[in-house]
Amino acid sequence: MSSLIKSNTNAHERRHRYRQHSDYTLELPLFSKGWWLDAAAGETNWDAVFVEKGGNIIASMPFVIRRSKGFVKLTQPVLTQALGPWMSSSTANYAKTLQREKELLTALFNKLPKHHVYSQNWHHQQTNWLPLHWQGYEQTTRYTYRLPDISDEHYLWTNFLENIRREIRKAKNRFSLIVRDDLSIDDFLDLHEQTFSRQGKKIPYSRELVRNIDSACLQRNSRKILIAEDNEGKRHYGVYIVWDENTAYYLMGGSNPVFRTSGAASLCMWEAIRFSSTIASSFDFEGSMLEPVERFFRSFGARQTPYHNVSFVSSNFLKIILFLKNVTHD
Repeated sequence: MSSLIKSNTNAHERRHRYRQHSDYTLELPLFSKGWWLDAAAGETNWDAVFVEKGGNIIASMPFVIRRSKGFVKLTQPVLTQALGPWMSSSTANYAKTLQREKELLTALFNKLPKHHVYSQNWHHQQTNWLPLHWQGYEQTTRYTYRLPDISDEHYLWTNFLENIRREIRKAKNRFSLIVRDDLSIDDFLDLHEQTFSRQGKKIPYSRELVRNIDSACLQRNSRKILIAEDNEGKRHYGVYIVWDENTAYYLMGGSNPVFRTSGAASLCMWEAIRFSSTIASSFDFEGSMLEPVERFFRSFGARQTPYHNVSFVSSNFLKIILFLKNVTHD
């Protein structure tokens, strides 16, 4: 195996090569696609390392580079659930597969540019981070919630907790809500921003950034906006989902705080799952480490699915600085 990164390549050439790779590699997750990185990070704000064999990329890892006060951090864009390494599948036996993963992960991480901090969430299917442990990296387990098979609507409905079914009925019967799919990204953002305002928080990204992502997704027919509206035209809740060839992801949500008890959130999520069954085989709620959000996702019968946050800080002194400034994670 030999890396594509040679002395005569530069970031522009690597991004171009990676975009080609991601366009033709169907098993590469949505958030690792070159076009997603262009939209979420900016066309020149990310880079990638990869390993080739026989002219084909068999392992890759994109990353965002952030510089602040002389420090270099390799991470991932906002609104991006997971990034981290990807490796092509292997038909070798288990022992040889682990050896191959060790070689590929070591090769990828040895090709990273000099940095002080690395922090990425890995896709849940990438379970082996042990070779990075041997290089001084650390790991934290986080969780997402997934419906691995959304093909059977009746099965999904019967596996909801009763409170979710009750909320959906209430939204339809008492509040006469309908779910529209013809509204704009700005209509959705009006609701999305209200959620942050209610919590006294500043939204951590701009409307322009979300519009960029939305435009890129629209070009590829890979997003859906669903907004629950009553018969007076008042909008209660909205969801924004995106998808790749295998999975639909709940990317963002938003609610009018006046209507938080109308059942609109449960109704919108149910309609999002139903729609997703027409374009994907699984649904990912994108998880949350916040207890109220976790409880809501779990109520849909979703399975708790662990994934790795893998990180590295170059010195104990820097670890203390980052801890004190609370900037270890975005």
